[in-house]
Amino acid sequence: MRQSLSRLGRTAIVVPGILTALTLAGCKDDQGTASQPSDQASQPAQSTTPGSPTPAPVSATPTPPAGNQPPPGSGGTKLTITVRMSPTADPITRTLTCDPAGGTAPDAATVCTQLTKVAAVKGGDPFAPTPKGQMCTQIYGGPQTATIKGTYKGKPVDTTFGRKNGCETKRWNDLAALFGPLAHTPTH
Repeated sequence: MRQSLSRLGRTAIVVPGILTALTLAGCKDDQGTASQPSDQASQPAQSTTPGSPTPAPVSATPTPPAGNQPPPGSGGTKLTITVRMSPTADPITRTLTCDPAGGTAPDAATVCTQLTKVAAVKGGDPFAPTPKGQMCTQIYGGPQTATIKGTYKGKPVDTTFGRKNGCETKRWNDLAALFGPLAHTPTH
């Protein structure tokens, strides 16, 4: 073995180094900077000229329209959940409030607790969509769909749920208690 390495000389060191550099170069985006993980919002680069004021930071959270809505994070939870068991089925509509728990959703207190648990895992947003570029199994989970509109802890919510692939089925199952007893599906 020692003789084999000495015959290769510099090649034994240079080739692995080049391969490593090429592999790391593949981790850069089209602008030549290291790409961010998909769960982080990318911010546009800001440049300033010497002596000019520093620009205000760019907010990753959209500002809700002015009106009767409370500022994000200052209000409660008030949601309207509409579930369809199939595209031709009649919609089932329920309401949910938290702090205090109430509405027409079955076992509202348990559902509010589940929302809090899922929010803790998903960075504060239990309704977060599947991240762009996420690899998902192409296993159809069923025809059920749900829409959720309202506010969660004062933040506007307008989202849909389905079961078209493994990622969407997981997202559905995380909040299955919100969709009611008919919409529960077995988890593996």
